[in-house]
Amino acid sequence: MDIAAVVRFSMMNDMFRLDGKTALVTGSSRGLGRAMALALAKAGADLILTGRNQDTLDRTAEDIRAGGRKASTLVVDMGDAARCRDGFERCLSDQGPVDILVNNIGGRLSAEPIQEQSLESWQKTFDHNMTSCFLGTSIIGKSMIERGQGGRIINISSMSALVCNRGIGNRAYETSKAAVVQFTRAAAADWAAHGITVNAICPGLFMTDANKAWNEKKPEVIETLVAGIPMGRPGEPDEIGGLAVFLASPASSYITGASHVIDGGYTLW
Repeated sequence: MDIAAVVRFSMMNDMFRLDGKTALVTGSSRGLGRAMALALAKAGADLILTGRNQDTLDRTAEDIRAGGRKASTLVVDMGDAARCRDGFERCLSDQGPVDILVNNIGGRLSAEPIQEQSLESWQKTFDHNMTSCFLGTSIIGKSMIERGQGGRIINISSMSALVCNRGIGNRAYETSKAAVVQFTRAAAADWAAHGITVNAICPGLFMTDANKAWNEKKPEVIETLVAGIPMGRPGEPDEIGGLAVFLASPASSYITGASHVIDGGYTLW
């Protein structure tokens, strides 16, 4: 056995470990949030989970505990600005401190064309995708600065921050996800001196429950998206976990302000 090789492998593996860290993942009861929470737990982190449904939160928490990590849950609608703010503050007061924040909630809440979209619909989508990200980053980031031990913030944007999806409305989604990317850059610039990295993940089409529902209602939208993916298929939720672990771990210590596209190549064309 090559002892040196074993040592090198062990050291490399340690770069991706999150032992002793606490991660807060919003919208983590299902979909990409659940997949990232499970991956962070496998890397050694304890988890704080938020979502709107206690049953699905409990299932995710049970899976994490079965792997030997701690998991706490908070039922809160992070798409409501006032509840979102209160939710983040409760997470800190009840379960903190937080070493890793994943601002995951978001979505296209409707599909009306620009000329028919109301101000209320626009604002609701923007709050869901961008305001929640701002509040989490501001509240949790402030606590990281005060602790003086650095931290990791990962904002979930979308490939739709870079392109406009065909055949679907509510362009508040594209606009708010693009805002997440630029906000990520701004926060990264402001907080680099505090040892806090702020990065974004821009997922493409993943077959989450939400997209499975879209496939039932508007299969032509999903078909069009898949046709534009060079890899020829949508992603599965667990395929995002490794990227989240990387950005949360010491392996990414010199990366900040970056947006990482994970879309099977969709935005190449």
